[in-house]
Amino acid sequence: MNYRFITCSTFVNTITRNDALFHGKYTVDPYQQCAFGCSYCDSSTQDTVTITSNAVEQFRQEIPHLKKGTIIIGSVHDPYQPAEETYTITRGLLAVIKEYDFPCHILTKSPLILRDFDLLSTMNDCHVTISLVSLSNTTAHIFENNVPSPIDRLHTVQMLSEKGIHVGVALIPVLPYVVDDELENIVRSAAACKAQYVIHKFLDLNGDQKQRFLDILSSNYPQLLQPYTMLYHEDIVPKKTYQSEINQRISKYCKKYHLANTMA
Repeated sequence: MNYRFITCSTFVNTITRNDALFHGKYTVDPYQQCAFGCSYCDSSTQDTVTITSNAVEQFRQEIPHLKKGTIIIGSVHDPYQPAEETYTITRGLLAVIKEYDFPCHILTKSPLILRDFDLLSTMNDCHVTISLVSLSNTTAHIFENNVPSPIDRLHTVQMLSEKGIHVGVALIPVLPYVVDDELENIVRSAAACKAQYVIHKFLDLNGDQKQRFLDILSSNYPQLLQPYTMLYHEDIVPKKTYQSEINQRISKYCKKYHLANTMA
């Protein structure tokens, strides 16, 4: 992975629509593109991560002018990808958020977030959501080859919860037909690791990324090519009937295992 450094004149993005999934008002992304290279993400074709070297300084200039609202860290690319271990930009952003007493929501796949427990534990309103697509190491290896294992991510959830951090699990994206049989086990595992909620979002198949994803299916799940063609025939997201079925199942499992199915 290559790294490129830039500076920015503006850093905070304002969310103009209602963010029903993550409950955010602002987003900040210290890294553009991602070394994790998940195959369902546009970043999977990139070999360069762009690092915003003045992110913390620019953020400090902008935050006094913001109305209070939840700041999402890592809305597009993982804020705890390997570069963070060296450059600590995400940690710097957290320190500013703590100083100005803003609520925040961190989205990541990485146990590296545990490094920053000293900051997280002293913030008034902080949510952490750890995402995964499967409990299976085999499935994870196919779609998320460079990402910490599912068990490591669930262990991170448990450690954060036991330390008093408000934490949940994101099944993002839901990979149709690949993980349908795992849904209850995923919710059960999240509950066992003391998550407070499970949220989910369906796989988008759009533009060039669609063909790249279908190529992976062809190599690993050839029997699913035709079902995917039918499922995504009319849109970049699955047919509404499929979405409705999965939504109902996840809601049922969350109720069974006493978890919220939205951010609590």
